[in-house]
Amino acid sequence: MTVTRSGALPDTPYDVTVVGAGVVGSAIARELARYRGAVDGRPPRIALVEARDDVGDATSKANTAILHTGFDAVPGSLEARLVRDGARRLTAYAADCGIPVERVGALLVAWDDEQLAALPALAAKAERNGCHDTRTIGPDEVRTREPHLGPGVRGALHVPGESIICPWTTTLAYATQAVRAGVDLHLNCRVEQVDQAAGAHELTTSRGVLRTRYLVNAAGLHADDLDRRLGHDDFTVRPRRGQLVVYDKLARDLVHHILLPVPTALGKGVLVAPTVYGNVLLGPTAEDLEDKGATGSTAEGLALLREKGHRILPALVDEEVTAVYAGLRAATEQDDYQIRAHAEQRYVTVGGIRSTGLTASLAIAAYVTDLLAEAGLDIGTPEDLEPVRMPNLGEAFPRPYQRAELIAADAEYGTLVCHCERVSRGEIRDALASTVPPASLDGLRRRTRARAGRCQGFHCGAAVRDLFERGRKS
Repeated sequence: MTVTRSGALPDTPYDVTVVGAGVVGSAIARELARYRGAVDGRPPRIALVEARDDVGDATSKANTAILHTGFDAVPGSLEARLVRDGARRLTAYAADCGIPVERVGALLVAWDDEQLAALPALAAKAERNGCHDTRTIGPDEVRTREPHLGPGVRGALHVPGESIICPWTTTLAYATQAVRAGVDLHLNCRVEQVDQAAGAHELTTSRGVLRTRYLVNAAGLHADDLDRRLGHDDFTVRPRRGQLVVYDKLARDLVHHILLPVPTALGKGVLVAPTVYGNVLLGPTAEDLEDKGATGSTAEGLALLREKGHRILPALVDEEVTAVYAGLRAATEQDDYQIRAHAEQRYVTVGGIRSTGLTASLAIAAYVTDLLAEAGLDIGTPEDLEPVRMPNLGEAFPRPYQRAELIAADAEYGTLVCHCERVSRGEIRDALASTVPPASLDGLRRRTRARAGRCQGFHCGAAVRDLFERGRKS
């Protein structure tokens, strides 16, 4: 098992290198690791390289954490196909790995006559996308399901299959399985240049040169930059910022479904959704920008969310805010995923993966693997990987501090450090000793929820930092 954050890169060429360790890149590396056959009489060598110091540390960490049915995708598009397949794959994978998922369903809420008139067409679109269980419901049933909605509800489209999921654990599970199956994960490894040399791609990175026979571009916001270095100009990523507000767990009883607006050309609009962690999420905004690093929140964006939230769920805006964050989606001028193979270059582009990429990740990985095979890569037949069991972060499932048998075997699971999120010393210890350990306190928070609660680390911050620093030294 190899995870590196510094030092020189291996001299031996890889068979496949995946650039970008977000949820999609990590899923691709995991899928490739399943093919345990021989390449020239030996197991394939696979690398996953990431510019940041952790997996899932860019777009993948800042989304709405919804496991979509794909009911509102463009029928017949690649995205629609992969989201539908991905939802099936990820639902089963999450159950096997212990990734928290709650099938809460969604209500696409109509607030005026125009939106109400649009619901039948949205139901018909869902039918074409293979989502056959949606139905239009009247205002009385909407009120029964969601009594705290604001005034003026005219009806809704009920989509029972929509779910909420933990996006951080999903990415980490993919990367963990990949590394355990032999993938080399190189972090802090930004690709700065790509050249062709002796029948291979030569990547000049911030940590030196890496050579690979086949290259997969899953660089997210920077996928168009890497694509152009390979001589292609098929799409341009224009980052779309989504600001979000996280409300305290005391607000959780205000909402029972994912509450969606009728979508526009800019996206699905501002939603209210429960999270698997017991919070309530409001957002995102949809701001087209030029700066691929503009992940800061703005007063204007938060004011807009407050205004929208007051319309949807008036009581919500009086609840305590736990956190505010912003993420950038890899929007392009195209209406579909930009996934294509350039066989003559032994290169696959995976671009334009928007917010549905979490849901579609496993299906995208299988699709990309097929494209690599069509481009000439022969890595044998797939095998089942050794299962992983991820730490449970979901409020709807037993946490370690609630499991008497676990505490009886190891008292560290009964010693709480972060009281807001009920995180034990045992969980922090396990995260620091895991296959892909955190490199920062933020990384530890994503793995355990420590410092992610109501006080944001005011009470536990020093203790968590001490455990983190001591764990890194051991």
